[in-house]
Amino acid sequence: MSHWLKVHPKGCTLSLYVQPGASRSEVSGLHGDRLKVKIKAPPVDGEANEALIEFIAETLEIPKRSVHLTQGETSRQKTILVEMAVENVRAIIKD
Repeated sequence: MSHWLKVHPKGCTLSLYVQPGASRSEVSGLHGDRLKVKIKAPPVDGEANEALIEFIAETLEIPKRSVHLTQGETSRQKTILVEMAVENVRAIIKD
């Protein structure tokens, strides 16, 4: 299993390195032991965090209420809790 994806009692956690202000939102491989995600929104007033949650929810085809930012509100290194089985996330997001 990837270092960026871990089992959690409510689903799984994703360890991310987020690059805000990108030309488009996309998963962009690995950054150390974290999954790199580029987000189009700027890092202003929580816009990038909200866009990240929307992007993860759309990518995994789950409601936004099932995606939670648990660590790294003001950092590029973030941890996201996803209420979805690890196997299902792994099938959708490739590093």
